[in-house]
Amino acid sequence: MSITSSDWRDTILDHFRPEIAATTRITIAADPDELLVEQGVLSRLREAGFELVPFDDPVAFRFLYERRFREVWDRGEPTRLVVVLRTNGVDVERLPYDLLQEARREHRVLRFNIAELFPALVPSVVRSVDRRWFDAIHAATVQHAPNALGERQTRDFLLRHVFDVTPEHIKTPEQFLRYLLQRHHRQTVVPEAIDGYLIERLIQSGRWQDWPLTSIVPNREAFFAFLQERWPWFLAKKVATAKPPGVAEPSAEYGLHVPGPVDLPFEHEDVRVYIDSLFIEGLLIPIVPPLGLAPGWWMVGTLREDTRESQRARFGRLTTTVGEGIPGPHADRLAWLEFAPRFAEWLSLRWRLGLPDAAGASVSDLHARVESTFSEWIKAHYAALSNLPYLPLPTMVHQIPQFLRHKLGRNTRRALLVVDGLAIDQWTVLRDGLDGRHGGSFVLEEHAVFGWVPTLTSVSRQAIFAGLPPFYFASSIGSTYREKEHWQRVWAEAGLAGPAVGYVCHGYDTAWPGFVAEVRDLVQNPRCRALGVVVNTVDRTMHGMELGSAGMHAMVRHWAGQGEMRGLLDLLLDAGFEVFLTADHGNIEAVGVGKPNVGVTAETRGERVHVFDSALLRDQLAAKVPGSNPWSGAGLPDDYHALLAPGRSAFVKEGVVTVAHGGISVEEVIVPFVRIRRSA
Repeated sequence: MSITSSDWRDTILDHFRPEIAATTRITIAADPDELLVEQGVLSRLREAGFELVPFDDPVAFRFLYERRFREVWDRGEPTRLVVVLRTNGVDVERLPYDLLQEARREHRVLRFNIAELFPALVPSVVRSVDRRWFDAIHAATVQHAPNALGERQTRDFLLRHVFDVTPEHIKTPEQFLRYLLQRHHRQTVVPEAIDGYLIERLIQSGRWQDWPLTSIVPNREAFFAFLQERWPWFLAKKVATAKPPGVAEPSAEYGLHVPGPVDLPFEHEDVRVYIDSLFIEGLLIPIVPPLGLAPGWWMVGTLREDTRESQRARFGRLTTTVGEGIPGPHADRLAWLEFAPRFAEWLSLRWRLGLPDAAGASVSDLHARVESTFSEWIKAHYAALSNLPYLPLPTMVHQIPQFLRHKLGRNTRRALLVVDGLAIDQWTVLRDGLDGRHGGSFVLEEHAVFGWVPTLTSVSRQAIFAGLPPFYFASSIGSTYREKEHWQRVWAEAGLAGPAVGYVCHGYDTAWPGFVAEVRDLVQNPRCRALGVVVNTVDRTMHGMELGSAGMHAMVRHWAGQGEMRGLLDLLLDAGFEVFLTADHGNIEAVGVGKPNVGVTAETRGERVHVFDSALLRDQLAAKVPGSNPWSGAGLPDDYHALLAPGRSAFVKEGVVTVAHGGISVEEVIVPFVRIRRSA
């Protein structure tokens, strides 16, 4: 492979031209560095007529191969060529003999790796970098044409030319804070090896002995906690310096949990612009201002007497931020996962203020624009998502078990809480009762993942516990009765079985104390190491909610105030579990466009989706509902054909407002994925 092409992907895609897809059925690609599952490569492979099938699980692979390809070929029908990936060290020789022989006859056994793609750099260092940075790596190697570099030189090269950090240029607190603010606001993930090199260089400079570099540089939550603790001191100092000469400045004894300097240059123009955004987006929490604080830009970080007025002001500024930040049609999936929490803050504030669509065209139009853009993006890119790597973080909910099994130590205990139906904007409400910055007792590492479409419990929640796309559980796709069995199988593959694996589902007829008692019985067993817990409180309220999304937010706020989730988290953390929280799908306020008469032809009749076992029947209904979206998306069984309601509408009586799920919207598809720890 050559590095001189205009795009690093070209050196790979040259082996996958459309004319090759037309003449060759099978390609086997050894891909230990997961280059083929980069989103841009995946999309262009599909455009050329190729379908990727990962060889992670031999049994699952054979099932998919026989059903999706062998049976079709035996009928003499053409299909897309299959690309088999080598992941997790799987050797090519372990592939089924018949596939391997056919690929060899056609000279279609290929190998790709980072060492050939970027020969001047140390592969192990490049391998740790998220694939979204490969365009920048490629551009840097073309521009600077480095000779073969060692490990430290590779780290330095990537730090300077890819992550745009020159350690020796960071000389003042203002420069250092600007770098950290830019990095953590953008959610830039820098590999541990490169971060370690950066921290080493900063320490060598002798300027930052008092700064907690090992926490605030790599850890986003620690950095925001660092800022949050110093904000009261900054405001108190503003009051003191406004008083007559001789009045003492405030004491620095604020009970800081994050060490480091107290007096930060919040007013510097390079810092202030970020601080303003962090408060608007909810990443920093406003506080009660000290007496005597004069008006100024810093009021964005205070709670004023007229909280509704201040919330409206924040909502207006957040509206501008959201409107300017909508990802484009060619954005990668991380752009949407990073945008979703910001949009969730906007939605949460909108429903708290009680701003319906009629409150103003800007509110309604922006909401519609976000969802329309997201819907088009999903249609174009969704098929590629399920094959993306699950490290450093899962992309889709079915990858969460793989992520949890990674680096599973001998005594590790991990618990996954699935809050059925919890939309990412409703998570912001639940979070406020848990987050240490709001007076809670937990540290939250917040991320987001994509659920499965259609966003139904039997599809997306079952995918979580199965650790597989829905195609593999076609026989139970209409129900969730096999979740416990799926969960046990997932962990059996990691060597855990019997009492080591627990599963509890909060039944609709079970009161919360009884549910918690079931969880307690499992966690008190020292042999239990992998625990799956389904919390149904949100979902059971959603069905029957007549007050729209504002009502859902009020319900979640009330539930959070009761402390039930806090108690459940305390139970798990006290028992030594690492705790992760997610949802299978969210929900959206939708307006009825009419209830189609589908009789017995629909296998599933939801408010946002109808499912048929026949594409013909599905398409007949689609013709009667303008704007509806026929969906037989990647990863679904062959006889599973969904019709999604158009836009933010539902298949209910025309004009009726409901809260539902099943379709494509940010609120339904993108869900929280949060690691929860005890605060200091």
